[in-house]
Amino acid sequence: MKQTPSTAMNIATHGGLICVVVATLFPVLWVIKMAFRPSQTFATGLNPFPTTFSVANFTDLFAEPFFWEQLGNSFIVAGVTTVAGVFLACTSAYALSRFRFPGRRAALMGFLVTQMFPGTMMMIPLYHLLDQLMLLDRVLGLVLVYSTTAIPFCVWMLKGYFDTIPRAIEESALMDGASQFTLFWRIILPLSRPAIAVTALFSFMTAWNEFILAATFMSDEAAYTLPVRLQQYVGQYTAEWGHFAAGALLVSLPVMILFLVLQKHLVGGLTAGGVKG
Repeated sequence: MKQTPSTAMNIATHGGLICVVVATLFPVLWVIKMAFRPSQTFATGLNPFPTTFSVANFTDLFAEPFFWEQLGNSFIVAGVTTVAGVFLACTSAYALSRFRFPGRRAALMGFLVTQMFPGTMMMIPLYHLLDQLMLLDRVLGLVLVYSTTAIPFCVWMLKGYFDTIPRAIEESALMDGASQFTLFWRIILPLSRPAIAVTALFSFMTAWNEFILAATFMSDEAAYTLPVRLQQYVGQYTAEWGHFAAGALLVSLPVMILFLVLQKHLVGGLTAGGVKG
């Protein structure tokens, strides 16, 4: 007979989970506290809730001369990188998964080897390339850099998912007269929505949160992305913690919304591998 957990065990389990949740959310609540305080000093004490409430830090951000341009730069870079990364990764991963051609194994190994090197190691050659192409201080330059760094991981992830799709589905569609493009567009891609959602989220987060390359390639304040602008609030001699916390909340908001929108597909991607097709 299956034994049910005792009341004491349930209380201990839920108490432990509550402690983990509190420890996880405490830094977030502290940032929210600093964002809504009308002060730029660092919040001290264990109370994570603001004693005074003010939106002055947010209004100060919105009133800055280049804030909306920087916000637009972040959305453009992240959006175009996501679209380009997903499109190129889907087509490349499908070709590597379904077709056999000379150089296929070398291409897979090349994608894998590129993940061994950190982005900072490629900073100098990338800076030189963008300088030669006159793409420094240009949004297009960041899009090209972020796309090339995100695509290898996305290709490997999507290839692994395409490998799990039974070939019998494609063979049946081909026998019914479907073209290769129709097969890919109307059958493979809809079946791969969970993996595509994860790929899109990874590409967006890579471009949205990246700081080091953006700070290196962008010297014009109007061309900054939001992470670069946030870094300037905390300097060597002064620190505007209120503005920094308010900006951090604004930067995290699109990622949270994207998680909520894609959560159904993300859960599907986690559970799809447990059922053999």
